[in-house]
Amino acid sequence: MNRDDFAKATGVSRETLDAFDRWRELLVETSAHTNLVSRNTLDSFWERHALDSYQLMAHVPSDVRLIADLGAGAGFPGIALALGLRERGQKARVVMVDSVGKKVAFLRKVIAELELDAEARSVRVETLDPAEGFDLVTARAFAPLNKLLGYVAPLLKNGAEGLFFKGRQYRDELTEAGKSWTVEYDVIPSQTSDGVILHIREVERVR
Repeated sequence: MNRDDFAKATGVSRETLDAFDRWRELLVETSAHTNLVSRNTLDSFWERHALDSYQLMAHVPSDVRLIADLGAGAGFPGIALALGLRERGQKARVVMVDSVGKKVAFLRKVIAELELDAEARSVRVETLDPAEGFDLVTARAFAPLNKLLGYVAPLLKNGAEGLFFKGRQYRDELTEAGKSWTVEYDVIPSQTSDGVILHIREVERVR
């Protein structure tokens, strides 16, 4: 997949497409000296990173105003969501959280250059305050589901919903998580892999 294929698949404007392309350029430039993503995936940026992240937009409610992206890394899906929200004229802010300073520095550079309604925080995810009022929580390649639910449960209990990327072994993760959690969820097939997106609406620790 290339830039044109991505444009056809998403229908984004030229302005948004150019912003994705600039993000890709910054990623390539920074990856020459800083390990942000697996370098053998840079050639497949448009499908493996951009489209994979952007597919979440189809599941982001129109009334969402504050999103938390956990373990944001190089901005997948946080930057893609910020671009998508701007594309559709939705006033919502994306808070990207990562404990690795070099990744947060990269995110801040991208946010500033693309003038996004977003921020990057160099903190641990468990320090997020549910009282901030997050509507949606996302994570991609961040933690096994059982552990992830421990991080996000306070946010979900305060009204947020979750959209979490999981690989082909997601059923095993759900089984393991079911030992500790009662989860209300939907499984959304991924457009770009044999993995899925788990849409989690409610979670409760097993007594």
